[in-house]
Amino acid sequence: MSTPLISVVDDDVSVRASTENLLKSRGYVVQIFASAEALLRSPHLSETSCVITDVQMSAMSGLELLTEMRTRGYDAPFIFITAFPNERVRASALDAGAIGFLAKPFGGQELLKCLDIALKARGERGDI
Repeated sequence: MSTPLISVVDDDVSVRASTENLLKSRGYVVQIFASAEALLRSPHLSETSCVITDVQMSAMSGLELLTEMRTRGYDAPFIFITAFPNERVRASALDAGAIGFLAKPFGGQELLKCLDIALKARGERGDI
């Protein structure tokens, strides 16, 4: 089984970098994107095992990204991260099928636990 490809989408460069470093230190293959649109243009979109995305981004939100990916037939699990957590958005994300919803700043172990659940749900190995 190949190493899962994790796509990280956040308009904050420091969040992208720290999340990428954490995941790479655990052996994951990671691709980072500054916008939802950039992920949707990626030639590796179909290989994505899990998407970790900010909820609030300028042009397309994380929830809109999830909807667009489902419309295009991609079923990769989603983990949402946000600096502005509220129960309504959390409920919307979970109702749309998100595996996790984490408030920034989140702990690395918290994110890794969500990722492990997401990959196991897809039948891929989590906790590399």
